[in-house]
Amino acid sequence: MNIYLLSPEISLLALALVVILLDLFMDRKWLLGVVSVVGLIVPAAFTVALWGTNQTAFGGALVVDQFSLFFKLFFLVVVALVILSSTDYAHKFAAFRGEYYAILLLATTGMMLMASTRELISIYVALELTGISLYVLTGFLKDDKSSEAGLKYLLLGAVASAVLLYGMALVFGLTGTTHLREIATAISAEGLLSSPALLMGIVLLVAGFGFKIAAVPFQMWVPDVYEGAPTPVTAYLSVASKAAGFAVILRVFYEALGPASLDWGMIFAVIAAITMTVGNVVAIAQSNIKRMLGYSSIAQAGYLMIGLAAASTTGSSALVFFLVCYAFTNLGAFIAIIAISNKIDSDQIADYSGMARRAPLLSLALALCLISLAGIPPTAGFMAKLYIFSAGIDSGLVWLVIIAVINTVIAAYYYLRVVRVIYLGAPLSEERVPSSGALRAALSFACLGVLALGIYPWMVLRIAEVAASMLLP
Repeated sequence: MNIYLLSPEISLLALALVVILLDLFMDRKWLLGVVSVVGLIVPAAFTVALWGTNQTAFGGALVVDQFSLFFKLFFLVVVALVILSSTDYAHKFAAFRGEYYAILLLATTGMMLMASTRELISIYVALELTGISLYVLTGFLKDDKSSEAGLKYLLLGAVASAVLLYGMALVFGLTGTTHLREIATAISAEGLLSSPALLMGIVLLVAGFGFKIAAVPFQMWVPDVYEGAPTPVTAYLSVASKAAGFAVILRVFYEALGPASLDWGMIFAVIAAITMTVGNVVAIAQSNIKRMLGYSSIAQAGYLMIGLAAASTTGSSALVFFLVCYAFTNLGAFIAIIAISNKIDSDQIADYSGMARRAPLLSLALALCLISLAGIPPTAGFMAKLYIFSAGIDSGLVWLVIIAVINTVIAAYYYLRVVRVIYLGAPLSEERVPSSGALRAALSFACLGVLALGIYPWMVLRIAEVAASMLLP
């Protein structure tokens, strides 16, 4: 039975191995993408079959509940959209398509484990499986920018992992256990809330996880990595990696450090205010659309941390819902950028001038996603911010919500600036922008999600509430 609880991860790992083996014998490399997407049906089916399960295995290290299953489905949908959108980009590493798809699947396996682990050592191993895969994917183009981005991500990621491990060691030393719920019991029973060592452990954990979610001041890797990495990898990093980071933060801080929520809640509130402000202000000056979305991603992390700072079930459910809305929105924006940048061979915003005349549907999709990122109705981004701001107000964080609203206005400037260039600028060429059927399917699905969650968010919000309720001790 223990093995069956791991069936989504095992089947996804098997799929990665199948893709590598097929790469050795298959001449039509484009079929590897088809195999990868179709093969995701198996782990998705296992995940759905486990829905409603609330069990632990392997000595309590693995937990299968609605929270972990929700994120497993989330990661599978994201990697499917990324693989579909990679169809128009894979010619840049045609000789390594098999490795590319396999490493994407391995990274997803690590993220699924991150959401399912309830023990510090297991969490760290899952983090490293994910991190190493992402370091390789970032440098996959093997040109100067991509190699530099991969090296920078590797070095800073190693430092962040060390800091995180020191924090885990401090918590283990104080409580005598690595199991999350046993840590919470030890903190309450032994009166450790006033311990300086526990506070230091919390600070180190915040710093280590802060790197994973691109929170200030641990965000310095984001703009260069987002610009240098292959664009599908950038999309994957901006959505899946960030969601995995928040999933494990929710698990650790709510289940293990819940008794100290007054301390870490205020830490996250201060970091949230700084993160959203820095991200939005610096994004205004960007001329490269991938760097702009990199700083936008930093700002979005600030909004998401309002849910952490709230330290409540309402805050965590709003955070989970925000992640879903952000995933559809950001993936849609990057998928459109893949198609457009492939044709014009540039990521400069100025080169998108008049793109609405050359690629009306791609431009419409990109504009919709940028409007959603700005939080303008009737898009998913508006509903996401509405719920997470409401959670902040309910928890007494009115000052933080005011800062977030001001930042939303600032962000609207640079998002709508791109829309203005696309629709009101003079086209640099009359040549049309082609795209594959796979990319158009992925983009259509993302845009449908942006509109559906903006108009009718209730179903996903209810599922997010059920998932977040699993975090209660």
